[in-house]
Amino acid sequence: MKWDKVAGNWTQLRGNVREKLGKLTDNDAVILAGRRDQLLGQIQITCGLKPREAAKALQDWGVLK
Repeated sequence: MKWDKVAGNWTQLRGNVREKLGKLTDNDAVILAGRRDQLLGQIQITCGLKPREAAKALQDWGVLK
């Protein structure tokens, strides 16, 4: 198994937990951070990128600042 895929799965799991925590506490910023983590994880898995490369790709696309 590739470690990039493992890291992507972990990032998605962390994002899912953050999103649920945000919903539980009614905190929109935490919900959005969780969704961002889930997106980063999916990009890591799909494209086979490292975490920093995936974040850089989102910045290049204009999704993250």
